[in-house]
Amino acid sequence: MRCFLLKCCLVVVLVLCTSGVFAAEQPAYQIPLIGEPAPSFTAQTTQGPINFPADYKGKWVILFSHPADFTPVCTTEFMTFAKMYREFKSLNCELVGLSIDSLYSHIAWLRTIKEKIRFRGMRNIEVTFPLIEDIKMEVSKKYGMLHPNAADTKAVRAVFFIDPEGKIRAMIYYPLSNGRNFKEIKRLLIAMQTSDAHKVATPADWQPGEDVIVPPPGSCGAAKERVQSTSDQQCLDWFFCLKPLPRSQLKLGVQEE
Repeated sequence: MRCFLLKCCLVVVLVLCTSGVFAAEQPAYQIPLIGEPAPSFTAQTTQGPINFPADYKGKWVILFSHPADFTPVCTTEFMTFAKMYREFKSLNCELVGLSIDSLYSHIAWLRTIKEKIRFRGMRNIEVTFPLIEDIKMEVSKKYGMLHPNAADTKAVRAVFFIDPEGKIRAMIYYPLSNGRNFKEIKRLLIAMQTSDAHKVATPADWQPGEDVIVPPPGSCGAAKERVQSTSDQQCLDWFFCLKPLPRSQLKLGVQEE
């Protein structure tokens, strides 16, 4: 009798496991963290094959995903990015888009944008930066762009800032329903380039040309000296000092010739 019960229990456990009741949960797709190397991949795009991020060494890159081709919010975003493309290139920054659609769908959609869509005064907009084909969702998984509770078959609106050394420096995520703020994307890029070039931090809502924050002192003596200094720094307290950084002195990217 005991052996019979044990066999029955084993059968029940096997049935439950094969039905998924006791199956291990699928691991969540890990989002790369700030400071980590950008996950590498090769892919086909509307501008030919790319090897990422190796092809972009020495440049900043904004890698962004959108839920699907032929969707209205995404259309407005691509038109805006395309209109601003030269502005980003002048900051030594390239744009790379992605969605879980085929290359043929991408091409048809971008042609439709150029030939038919008008939005906020924009028309005849041609998207010349690459748009990645990601039907197998390989790139989307590497970058944590798939959020199952948001959608099973669409990537959320992710934005990754990748520096010239191929490291992730910042990221922003938006829901499927809401378009991105492109002025903020450009502002953040300039802020990070300013911090790198001038070894400073930028305060809330900082705009190019405004005062920047001097890093806090590392010793009591340095703190006292800073507060008593008569330099152009404005010290509100030993840990909080501002200094002017005129827009003309900003070192931003590599300007186009």
